[in-house]
Amino acid sequence: MVQNKLFFKLDTEWSALHLPKRPNGFAVLIIGDKTNFVEENSSYWIQNYGRSQILEYLKDEGYTVFYSNLYGANWGNPASVKLATQLYHIIMKREILNNRIHILAEGMGALTAMQLSNRLKSEIRSMAFLNPCIDLVAHIDNERKNKFFYKKLIKEIARAYQFDEREVETNIEKLAPRDHLLFPNIPIKIWHNTNEKTYIPELHSKKYQSDGNKMVTLSYHLSENIYAFSRSIGSFYKENEKEL
Repeated sequence: MVQNKLFFKLDTEWSALHLPKRPNGFAVLIIGDKTNFVEENSSYWIQNYGRSQILEYLKDEGYTVFYSNLYGANWGNPASVKLATQLYHIIMKREILNNRIHILAEGMGALTAMQLSNRLKSEIRSMAFLNPCIDLVAHIDNERKNKFFYKKLIKEIARAYQFDEREVETNIEKLAPRDHLLFPNIPIKIWHNTNEKTYIPELHSKKYQSDGNKMVTLSYHLSENIYAFSRSIGSFYKENEKEL
């Protein structure tokens, strides 16, 4: 029996590879939010019902899917970008795939995805974002309103970037340079739930609706109809597979 998923360690982090029954030759790299995890033989994208439905849909459509734990709550730190780059090269060597991949990033994962797209420019075919955190500085400013969440966020960022907590505020512009907010010349579609409370659309998605960037499409939805949602992601990917 052919193994359809594989878990392996890269640096200190567990990573996963899911193989479809009928490969279409294209791959999707998932970069998850801070609740994302990968363990020795399971992951958030297997255990969470909604995410597992998206994963299964992508596999049914023939996509090879891969992802990593990426040091947990990394907040787009350089280590997460470096590891995601290494993971890409390892999967490309292991599998027979088109070297231009799709990305599916959720929440905080968009911070890593944006920087990765600047590093792997010609190797990324398209990027799909789910409720993305695109502007870390704006997110920190917004979280100040809630002392409990703000303190937790500063602690996570300090750990991710190896700073003292007291140094985060003074170094935030350095930690999250806004040059990555200039979208690369890659087709991007953003799905934002209007009920989303963590990464509110006004700070992370809406600003790109009026930028006139034809490569970026923004779609709002009220609830997650997982079947329709998965098909929408699949259609977006297929639109960007006409050129090999």
